[in-house]
Formats: sequence, C-alpha cells, structure tokens
Amino acid sequence: MKKLLRENGLSLLLLFITLLTLMGQIVVGWHELNGDLADYGRAPISFGAYLTSGHCIEAVFENWESEFLQMGLYVLLTVWLRQKGSSESKSLDEPEEVDREPSPTRAGAPWPVRQGGLVLKLYENSLSIAFFLLFGLSFFLHAYGGVREYNTESALKGKSEVLSLWEFLGTSEFWFQSLQNWQSEFLSVLSIVVLSIFLRQKGSPESKPVDAPNSETGE
Repeated sequence: MKKLLRENGLSLLLLFITLLTLMGQIVVGWHELNGDLADYGRAPISFGAYLTSGHCIEAVFENWESEFLQMGLYVLLTVWLRQKGSSESKSLDEPEEVDREPSPTRAGAPWPVRQGGLVLKLYENSLSIAFFLLFGLSFFLHAYGGVREYNTESALKGKSEVLSLWEFLGTSEFWFQSLQNWQSEFLSVLSIVVLSIFLRQKGSPESKPVDAPNSETGE
C-alpha cells in the first residue's frame, strides 16, 4: 500500500478531489432543482432520479467538455508552437526527447511501438485522440442533458415549446454555456504558459528551476 501511494499519489489525490467535488456538485444541484420545483408547486424528485435528470447531466458535462477540449488542443499546439521563457514550451532551438523517432528495440518500448505500422501511427497521436474523443462524448452529453433541462423548464413555465437535440444545438443558451467554459479554460492555460516565464514554484515539474533565467525555455 505504501508503494502504491508513493508511485500513484498524484493521480489518487486528484481522483479523490474530483469525486469529492463532483459529489458535492450533484448534492447541491439536487437541492437546487428541488427548490425550483417547489417554486412551481411541484413535488421534489429523489436523489436517484436526479442523477439521470437533464439538470444533472448538463451541469456535469458542460464543464467536462471544456476541460477535454483545452487539454486536447494544448497537447497539439505544444507540438508546433513555442513560447520563449515558458516552462510549458519546448526549446526554441534544441531538439527534444519527445520528438525522437520511436525505436522498437528500446528497452521497455510499449507494444504499439514494437508492432509498427498503423498501430504505431495511432499510438503516436493517442493522447490527443483520447482527449478529443472525450470532448466529443462530453459535448454530446452536454447537449443531451441541456435539451432535456430546457424542455423541462419550458413545461414548468407552461410553455408548449419542445426542442429536439439538433434544435437545442442551434440556441444561444447552449453556446453561451459552452463558450463561457471554453474561454476560462484557455485563460488558465495562457496563465501558466506566461506566468511560468517569470514566476517559480520550487519542486514542481511545471516550473523552471528557481535560479533559471527568465529567458530559459522549457523545464
């Protein structure tokens, strides 16, 4: 157990924080929805019913989609673009280890590298592919939950309007939800790219060494 925690402490702690805050969001969201239902004279719904409601699905996945979009784009943009002085950038001039050609004879090389061909080509881009697939799934679930919530709210207000999934994708409400999250994610990436030029955090791989000059690019 001690070895497991030492070798996986970062991912385990982040997983714990994610689950804790997700559960907190869901519980608070459940109470918020039941408060709204009470305002319209409707009976509250159970916690189990809330988990499959549009209110819950929309709230979770409209945030997840922006996270996966941010990471997918960031992974790709850092392949080609540079930022002088940033710890998040590859060197302006020196070759990087991440750009070397994969060798099937390298000790411990993953199976796709030893296999070669199309399998290797997919593996070379598997990180960005995974993020964009997760983005696509989250985008769909955001829209799915969103249209259900939109139609539920319309019914509560006595409106007869019912939108399809594709119609909801064309509404300003859907894109307002998406864009307000996307811009905040890109701002956070911009912040670490620029702030890591001038600021330091001793011991963090996201920072340059404390005594490194501001012009030094990369970790």
